[in-house]
Amino acid sequence: MKYDVYGVGNAIVDIVTEVDIDFFERNNVEKGVMTLVDEKRQLELMKVIDMKRSKMSGGGSAGNTVVAINQLGGKSFYSCLVAHDDLGHFFLMDLERNGVHTNLKYADCPPGHTGRCLVMTSPDAQRTMNTFLGVSSFLAPQHLDEEAIRNSHYLYLEGYLVSSPKGLDAMKEAKKIAEQHNVKVALTFSDPSMTKYFSRQMEEIVGASVDLLFCNEEEAMIFTGTDFISDAREKLRGVAKRFAITLGANGALIFDGDTYIEIEPYKVRAVDTNGAGDMFAGAFLFGITHQHSYAEAGKLASLASSRVVTQWGPRMQPEDVRKVLGDLIS
Repeated sequence: MKYDVYGVGNAIVDIVTEVDIDFFERNNVEKGVMTLVDEKRQLELMKVIDMKRSKMSGGGSAGNTVVAINQLGGKSFYSCLVAHDDLGHFFLMDLERNGVHTNLKYADCPPGHTGRCLVMTSPDAQRTMNTFLGVSSFLAPQHLDEEAIRNSHYLYLEGYLVSSPKGLDAMKEAKKIAEQHNVKVALTFSDPSMTKYFSRQMEEIVGASVDLLFCNEEEAMIFTGTDFISDAREKLRGVAKRFAITLGANGALIFDGDTYIEIEPYKVRAVDTNGAGDMFAGAFLFGITHQHSYAEAGKLASLASSRVVTQWGPRMQPEDVRKVLGDLIS
């Protein structure tokens, strides 16, 4: 089978909850970024939040992206690792419901705990994540499917994987396979913490270049060591053939290899920014693999990501995602 996108990333079940603005200082949590924690620390935080008001959903940065691609009408494949537990079964069934193919079978999953992410959304709509990777930290090259990569238009790598030595090896091997078969490579930085604390590992993945890079303005400036987005975008041209920089409420900036394209924002009332970047990448990748120009794909991605921030959780219902396409045409 041919795929639009082959994703490699963490398999995480999101637990989305609301907290007050003082929660972070009271509980010594760094606000606005993703922090890796052990299971003990995560359980401590879960004891001091209102779990009855929390919502559980399939997550993971690249996982959200490949699901969005399928919901828009594309075809994707996902390599990840879950444990043989209830959350692992939940995650794989969620992929199946959304038509995402994977080479991982529940019966073959290892013992242990499936990764989970405590997503704390504050009144300013900002999301703060504390993630326990569980068995996802053992994702390695042997979990890849070379045939599926070879039959994909794009390989999509999740930046969060650079925090794990085995995950980094999996990214390198997947990129090597893609390049051998002339499959384009896309990378997302995923989170400012990845470019801040794992810059060397991220540079190893970027290597000579990637075909398409996704990042937000903070990640772009941290990675390039600049203070202004105008300087960051010029430096990014040296590491990515094309890129998309999301600018929050100000839209996005696309570089198509020749020209900068400014993408207008869609003004909405944001309640939860979790998953906005993942949705942007999914809609953009769907666009460029379905004969849309970079400008058209950017407009679709901007509209789709504006819709996901108006609800709780990183994923939309399939019918709501498909409605984005209809609204864009009309």
